[in-house]
Amino acid sequence: MKPVRLPAAATVALPRWGIIALCLLYILPGLIGRDPWKGDDAAGFGIMWTMAQGNLADWLWPHIVGLPMPEEGPLAFWLGAICIKLFGWLVGEPMAARMSTGFSFLLGSLSVWYATYLLGRRQEAQPLKLAFGGQPEARDFGRTLADGALLIYLGCLGLLLRSHETSAEALQISLIACTLYLCIRLLDDPAKLTAAKIGGILGLLVLTRGWVLPTGLWISLLAVCAYRQQAKPLKYLLYIALPVAIVVAGIWICAITLVNPYDSSPYQAWMLWNYRQFNFPKFESISYLFRYGIWFSWPAWPFAAWAIYAWRKQEKALHISLPVSFLICFGVLGMLNHQSEEAILLPILPPLAILAAFGLPTMKRSAINAVDWFSVIVFTTAAGSIWMYWLADQTGWPQNMAKKVVHVVPGYHSSFNIFVFIIALAATIAWFRLVYWRISRQPAVLWRAVVLSSGGVILCWLLFQSLWLPWFDQKISYAPLAQELAQKVPANMGCIQAHVGPSQRASFAYFGKLHFAGFSDNECRLLLVQNSKKSQNENPLPAEYNLDQWTIIWSGHRSSDNDELFTLYQRKQQ
Repeated sequence: MKPVRLPAAATVALPRWGIIALCLLYILPGLIGRDPWKGDDAAGFGIMWTMAQGNLADWLWPHIVGLPMPEEGPLAFWLGAICIKLFGWLVGEPMAARMSTGFSFLLGSLSVWYATYLLGRRQEAQPLKLAFGGQPEARDFGRTLADGALLIYLGCLGLLLRSHETSAEALQISLIACTLYLCIRLLDDPAKLTAAKIGGILGLLVLTRGWVLPTGLWISLLAVCAYRQQAKPLKYLLYIALPVAIVVAGIWICAITLVNPYDSSPYQAWMLWNYRQFNFPKFESISYLFRYGIWFSWPAWPFAAWAIYAWRKQEKALHISLPVSFLICFGVLGMLNHQSEEAILLPILPPLAILAAFGLPTMKRSAINAVDWFSVIVFTTAAGSIWMYWLADQTGWPQNMAKKVVHVVPGYHSSFNIFVFIIALAATIAWFRLVYWRISRQPAVLWRAVVLSSGGVILCWLLFQSLWLPWFDQKISYAPLAQELAQKVPANMGCIQAHVGPSQRASFAYFGKLHFAGFSDNECRLLLVQNSKKSQNENPLPAEYNLDQWTIIWSGHRSSDNDELFTLYQRKQQ
């Protein structure tokens, strides 16, 4: 027997303008008005910017002004480079690159919504008919579940930062959600065109972050078809989807083989990066998956776990078997991967959000209230702290809070922007109105259980990216340091040999307009080295350099990071 009994009054859908507004409030803060930040964000922008400034070889071999970056595929960086070409003159190159990230997020959000909608209106997912009628229509039930899945997706803590970075992960998670949607279409109504689309998406996933994950997805889809005894979709996946995926992925591999950019190829390093994702499971990789997955996928995993339990007697139902197969695939791949990085956890979010939506109709009221009160307490406290520190920074009181702000980022000078203040204040008032609406009316709609979780995440992110954006820019950006370094570079010195990280190289090249050694530069008279202060005293230069042949002409670090030290050397005259 189905576990769902539901009146039609519980399936009131969110208005379309409300869904669009939530998505825009989520994605726009963090894309607008900031520098590329330290880490994958700056490194990804560096690859995109290098492609936009370069030629065919730069588009075929991802690199940051001469530093090869073959670990991931080129697709996400192609999209960012295209956006730089089209919109860089209008909104600036960093913002133009992040537009591709925004488009990827919208694709993923739409895919999660429509995938849940298709699953929710299937007959096997419908609530039991009530004795005197009044159960919801299939379309209304599907729309309400889709709204709930989208709210859960937006509320996942692990999605927040990655969905705003110019990295391949942002595109990967959206393509996974799109694959889910197309698989539902294929299993609902097997068609050759749908199978070809699935193959195309799998091929694009190969070009985004390697062939390991799309291969695992393809095997999982075969297993689902076999488990549900659907022979026709199984045949299409074998004879249509697989060849299309190979052709799409093979275009880039053939191109780099024929063109042979810079008399070399990223293929070997790219394949090695893929092979390194296969290892015997270790306690550390399994522990990482569970320890970090708990907060990374909050609030989706409690609802998803309950959905699996509640629908345990209908395990072959598509809305259970398909998301669970994706989760098993990603879980196994995560255990085999010893790299312990957040990118391993990201793929679980779309299937987990979809599965969690089907836990909403059967969740007990006490559990829903517990999640609601947890969200109210945590996010209200977090928003209050953000406001308190901002007021302390603006007024100097309380003094201990004001001192902490300056202590973390020495030299930071606060400023007041009335437009930013109004936006932050309006968002805070909207949060309290949302809490009042939820507590006072206690609406019976399904998505009431997760609206506070997603609303709280959006509120805190918006406050950070409005009130504290200048502070974050000064703390995480390399722009001031790059400009300082550029002033110390002697004129007509040619190229700079750099031993710095990818994000630092990208930031120095873009903000400082520095010419780093490329594939064809063999001898440079300048050398830039990144060290910690401890290693600076022990090994100031890499092993291949002789310290006696170099003299220091500049040394510096970011104001918010005293341990990270950069030193510019000039070769001595022989």
